[in-house]
Amino acid sequence: MSEPPTAAATRTNVTGLVVALLVAVFAFQLNASMLSPALATMERELQTTTAEIGLSQTAFFTAAALFSLFLPRWGDLIGRRRVLSLMLLVTGVGCVVSALAPSVGVLFVGRIIQGVAGPVVPICLIMLRVQVPDQKLYATLLGVLTAVNGGIAGVDALAGGWLAGTFGFRSIFWVMAVICAIAVVAVRGATVESTAVETPPMDWKGVAPLVVAIGCALVAFNQAGNLATANWLIVIVLLLVAAAAFAVFWRIEDRSPHPLVSTRYLRQRRTWALLSTTLLTMTGVFAIMNGLIPNLAQDPTAGPGLGADVVSWVTLTPYALAGLVLGPVAGRLAGSFGYQRVLQIGLIGTVVGVAIAVVTAAAPSPGLLLFVSLFIGVTYAGVSNIMLNGLGIVLSPEDNPGYLPGLNAGAFNLGAGISFAVLFAVDTLVATGSGPRAGYTAGIVTGGVLVLLALAVSVLIPRPDPSAVAARVEGAGPAH
Repeated sequence: MSEPPTAAATRTNVTGLVVALLVAVFAFQLNASMLSPALATMERELQTTTAEIGLSQTAFFTAAALFSLFLPRWGDLIGRRRVLSLMLLVTGVGCVVSALAPSVGVLFVGRIIQGVAGPVVPICLIMLRVQVPDQKLYATLLGVLTAVNGGIAGVDALAGGWLAGTFGFRSIFWVMAVICAIAVVAVRGATVESTAVETPPMDWKGVAPLVVAIGCALVAFNQAGNLATANWLIVIVLLLVAAAAFAVFWRIEDRSPHPLVSTRYLRQRRTWALLSTTLLTMTGVFAIMNGLIPNLAQDPTAGPGLGADVVSWVTLTPYALAGLVLGPVAGRLAGSFGYQRVLQIGLIGTVVGVAIAVVTAAAPSPGLLLFVSLFIGVTYAGVSNIMLNGLGIVLSPEDNPGYLPGLNAGAFNLGAGISFAVLFAVDTLVATGSGPRAGYTAGIVTGGVLVLLALAVSVLIPRPDPSAVAARVEGAGPAH
């Protein structure tokens, strides 16, 4: 009979597991954020337009959202380590395609392939849950992984800018490809295979209409974000197609013997309350921190007129750094006081931070903008975002642990798209009649109202049952 593992061996196993999953999260995060400062370089080297380069970015995030809808569930059925390794391998292939792209059309294809990495984080969190049964330790490590997903302290963007300026934009994709290859080796070597308790055939019939529904909704909101140049007929048609496709999806799931998502679960508060909270929170915060605040900082009339080479240090980098530092702390607090309670504390703090941003918009200065970025970086990126991801894991049912993290990832991406459409529309409408400063203020206020609504809806999220979580972990152990 073999002896039980020692405490030191267990710590080593957990350390190796966390390092492997961190590399996998790095691989996704670099694909999502490392190109941001290189877009102008890509436009120049590929001899294309800003709009076409922007469309390639939209293609990546749209693909990431769509793959998130079903790959976590597929991992439940055929093995999470297998699916994660395959995702990272395909993402690496997409990086190579983008690196060798002779035109923006090929780049577009490469970015879509890279979007396969979309559900890396939820799958990593499920795998972590399987191998780390201690709830408090799991919550802390969840905070570490999810905080990295919020941005690697801004270093990813800074490194991307340096690589693009020194070696050209293609070097960024080669670095991404190498990280993907390292991640595949790490995941294969330091994680165990696991599946759900029940492993029926994959419900591909249900996947198709759900992907169509969310895809059409995402494209519609991206189109609406163009405001004056948007084709509103296309927006309306896409939203109607999305509604019809979702109705078809519901009908299929209601009749399927092994549905992608049981309609019984879709009716439960753990599904619609969490997804609604995530959607409202992202819609309220995302465009403020990734659009309105940086734009205000660079505005020479309404703001301090910071240069493009300085604005990231005042807004985006402090925001990401605060989230990275506070994430593990928030995870530890969730393990002691509960995910829902810590989420609500984070949302209350985010509302306060947005209120400070409203006051700051009246008389912005670099110091005040830095304070706002740090404050919301703590309350949203470091607390609320961590808890929303964590709730998707701990609220999942035993027989289908992948569906809620996947749908929650879709809610994050959909919220990001709606955020730019709604908040920028408000900004533009008010600025047209009352000036740019009033526009920024109105956009930020709108975001604050949406976060308040998210706080109200969060009350309806059920608290995870610790005994059910423990049973689920035991049931979702390594596959044999």
